[in-house]
Amino acid sequence: MARMYARKRGKSGSTKPVVKADWVEYSGEEVERLVVKLAKDGYSSAMIGTILRDQYGIPSVKDITGKSITKILEENGLAPELPEDLLNLMKRAVRLRNHLETHRKDLHSRRGLELMESKIRRLGKYYIRKGKLPEGWKYDPERAKLLVRTAGRR
Repeated sequence: MARMYARKRGKSGSTKPVVKADWVEYSGEEVERLVVKLAKDGYSSAMIGTILRDQYGIPSVKDITGKSITKILEENGLAPELPEDLLNLMKRAVRLRNHLETHRKDLHSRRGLELMESKIRRLGKYYIRKGKLPEGWKYDPERAKLLVRTAGRR
């Protein structure tokens, strides 16, 4: 993604190797079963990918199964109602709002909150276009606080 205020894309960032992982000893069905098991244990899709990489030696679920982790979760009815990146941004915004309630003069954090909420709105528009969110969805800080509270209980 391009930078918001610099009009440049930047050069640094990790890239996956081009070579296919032929040395992985798991089949596609086994990897799908692992993804479903970890999702039932309450892990997010990002954490599932990290666990599979670090504990099971699976570098890329998509290379082995041909499907992403999110696609596998959708097929098994385990996908969250909100996309994970949007929910993480909303969690950060709620934490920042709580910080600003006690520290009202923290103008740097207030600016950060404005940028974060505009990023949430942009991401919401994208997910509405893609059909992942309902047509009339709007970001509301009070509703976000409730969503984050209920998402944290699972």
